[in-house]
Amino acid sequence: MLEELRNAKHVIGIKQVTKAVNNGLAKYVFLADDADDRILNPLKTLCAGKEIQVVTGATMAELGKACSIEVGAAAAAIINK
Repeated sequence: MLEELRNAKHVIGIKQVTKAVNNGLAKYVFLADDADDRILNPLKTLCAGKEIQVVTGATMAELGKACSIEVGAAAAAIINK
């Protein structure tokens, strides 16, 4: 799935992913396993309410690398073009 994130149009970060989910643009949401649950839980709840698939299993560093940035990312989303 991270390879798909790397090649698809995406947004990075909790605020941008939340905005994409609220606007109905997010297809998949990726959440880092090592990010703080206090930050991730509202986004998880939002995704469940909007029936958007949440993908876990990557670290913040792996998500950042998949998004071609040099820092970690707590969240990223593949968005509709």
